[in-house]
Amino acid sequence: MTDPNQPPPIEPGVYEHHRGARYEVLTTARHSETEEWVVVYRQLYGDHGKWVRPAGMFAETVEHEGRTVPRFRRIVDRAG
Repeated sequence: MTDPNQPPPIEPGVYEHHRGARYEVLTTARHSETEEWVVVYRQLYGDHGKWVRPAGMFAETVEHEGRTVPRFRRIVDRAG
């Protein structure tokens, strides 16, 4: 079980979404009202928009093409 007071184990770096798009995780943060942990990330395509997603959803597995895979898979750390 994880400690809700500690940030989730999602490190900055480049991640690939299960459908192929790439994103850079910038940091994790807490929602000011719910204290839920969120992941702050930006698209590495298009307008390079910045997004947030609940950390639990970011780290979960999903069904894709008949397989269970991570929603996001880390492929490069920030320095790489």
